[in-house]
Amino acid sequence: MIIVTKLNNSRFAVNPDLVERIHSNPDTTLTLVDGTTYIVTESMEEVIELMARYRAKVISIARSVEPEPRRILPGQLVQFPDPVVGTASIGAAPKDSESH
Repeated sequence: MIIVTKLNNSRFAVNPDLVERIHSNPDTTLTLVDGTTYIVTESMEEVIELMARYRAKVISIARSVEPEPRRILPGQLVQFPDPVVGTASIGAAPKDSESH
């Protein structure tokens, strides 16, 4: 979330993923994907910078989180790393060799 300021100086948080467009004429207006509009005191450039910093922070956090190990069931589709960096293959996990 990014924190912006309404014209009455009250601050609120908005999800930048829901911002469809930003207008500056002369007040900065945020229009969300559902059509809701907010007039804020920050300039268009400031709002764009806040959004860029937010997204950079999300990416940074995502890269630092270790995925939880999970149990793979026989026949379940899994992703296997390929020898070429940055690529992967999808395949089924091996079925148990035991007969049921």
